[in-house]
Amino acid sequence: MKILMVCLGNICRSPLAEGILQSKLSASFVVDSAGTINMHEGNSPDHRSIQTAQNYNVDISQQKSRHFSVSDFQEYDRIYVMDQNNLKDVLKLATSEEERQKVSLILENNKEVPDPYWSEMKEFDDVYQLLDEACERIAGELKESSKSKNSNV
Repeated sequence: MKILMVCLGNICRSPLAEGILQSKLSASFVVDSAGTINMHEGNSPDHRSIQTAQNYNVDISQQKSRHFSVSDFQEYDRIYVMDQNNLKDVLKLATSEEERQKVSLILENNKEVPDPYWSEMKEFDDVYQLLDEACERIAGELKESSKSKNSNV
């Protein structure tokens, strides 16, 4: 199973989400991240995201920002976005209902993960907490889904 996390620039929220979710899953799951803009392409995550992740023993320092591509719809089984703008931008690129069904907000009840880029360290920690809770739920769902598929074989 392959999962993609998407935010605007792929330097704050989605790298955190990628690192957090990967830390909760076995190596049989592939987790990646991308941004809806290419402004930071090739850059490491924001130093505040790296520091926040390190505070929770999650290493995202080797990640590199990349731009979301239409081919990601074929590459990934699930695509989680951080906010309504990301959702709109990703869905605009979908060419089928099957592709659209892969995309959802990472938080439940249409809640958004705030972008901490223009904020202080505390907001990065708040974002981490939101994503950690969401990734715990997602990891549970993915593990359960994986068990169901394996038991049906």
